Amino acid sequence: MKIISWNLLRLIGASADEVAQLVEREQPDVLLMQEATEAIDRLPALVGGHYLRRLQPGRVHGLAVWTKRAPVEAPRVVPLPQGAMFRRIGMVVDMGDFAVANVHLSHGQVLNRRQLWRIAAALPDRAAVLGDFNLVGPCLLPGFRDVGPREPTHRCVDMVPLRIDRCLVRGLDCLGTAVLGRASSDHHPIVVRLAATANPLRLAA
Repeated sequence: MKIISWNLLRLIGASADEVAQLVEREQPDVLLMQEATEAIDRLPALVGGHYLRRLQPGRVHGLAVWTKRAPVEAPRVVPLPQGAMFRRIGMVVDMGDFAVANVHLSHGQVLNRRQLWRIAAALPDRAAVLGDFNLVGPCLLPGFRDVGPREPTHRCVDMVPLRIDRCLVRGLDCLGTAVLGRASSDHHPIVVRLAATANPLRLAA
């Protein structure tokens, strides 16, 4: 399964047309978006597929998911531990062979790890967590491996390159990764190709 995750940069970032161009060019099975606004709701009219967007509490943007084929059930929203200023949610999509979680975590380096623990508790044995982690250093999530691209995906204040767009997996094998051009966003999309592991020991790793 080919999965792309992209932080769109809310009101001034990647447009629905740019997202549609990405889908047409890359042909993902699943596209996870962070900082998606109402403007991105045009996407199904442009490329078909199945789409859902949910706002982060109190914000004009939120998480969105587009899939080529229908998920097993409607994507599920998971409330995450909140910080002093903003509340956060995660979105879980059951694709049958495994579940995929879409996240945009807080900037606090203790809080965002707590949020990862919360989303992991809502996932089955075979699962992936992708999105904007806002996290520096190791994720420290037991049972999961960081398999995403190692290249920087975001440039903080146009100066410091950071790898904050991540992919963690449990019970899955990663068959390939890539970092794509960022278009009008301040984040580069990341691409992973995932498959359910044939090695049962990986499920306990």
